[in-house]
Amino acid sequence: MKLNCDMGEAFGAWKMGLDDLIMPHVDQANVACGFHASDPLTMSKTVSLAKQHNVIIGAHPGYPDLVGFGRRNMDILPTELKALIQYQIGALKAICESQNTQVDYVKPHGAMYNQMMADDTILETVMEAVSELDATLPLMVGAVPEAPQIKAMAKRYGLTVWFEAFADRLYTDEGRLTPRKEPNAVHASFELIEAQVKQLCESGTVTSGSGKTLAIYADTICVHGDGVHAVEAVTKLRTIVDEFNRSNQSDYNSKLNKA
Repeated sequence: MKLNCDMGEAFGAWKMGLDDLIMPHVDQANVACGFHASDPLTMSKTVSLAKQHNVIIGAHPGYPDLVGFGRRNMDILPTELKALIQYQIGALKAICESQNTQVDYVKPHGAMYNQMMADDTILETVMEAVSELDATLPLMVGAVPEAPQIKAMAKRYGLTVWFEAFADRLYTDEGRLTPRKEPNAVHASFELIEAQVKQLCESGTVTSGSGKTLAIYADTICVHGDGVHAVEAVTKLRTIVDEFNRSNQSDYNSKLNKA
């Protein structure tokens, strides 16, 4: 099991996130590419920080929505969506190459991520965009009950998928993230976050808002680095995941491959 975090989300003089303090505790950095957040200098600094801590770098493309932080749905033609994704990945690739490192995967951001997980047509467009640019890049997608279908779809595009669960988000009965505008969509206490991560590690399940248990085996867990207690939380989650990896990873991987 890995930990990933959205990084490089500052913009010019506006700071967001605690990247310097969070980066040492995660395995994967999802680097914003300038459309929902970030700018070229922030991208460059984030890549340098990830490289310093041996954290692998993922492109985190989003909708062109700086004001809404990429969290507002957009109605975009498939051809335009492909171009938006490829443009952003390409920009991060260039910055990585300038620092003798590389982009290792792609994780769409915010509304783009949520829409692709709700609409197979959008998901296929995202897969096509990544595969046309570099089919060796894994695509990070939501860990959902329909994982076998998503794996089959990705195979048609020659892609590997990494399934992601969230440490601090409430799940719906369908295995999707509860929209942020709804009450309790983001867990307010570390106790809830800790319980959800332990459940994900130990049983490959989450409990929905209504109490339903959902099987969603994940390769990686997303932690957020912009909360009041973010550093304390990610440090404790690092300990939980490391302990799990030492004792249970082989059995968990077997279950994941069968999912």
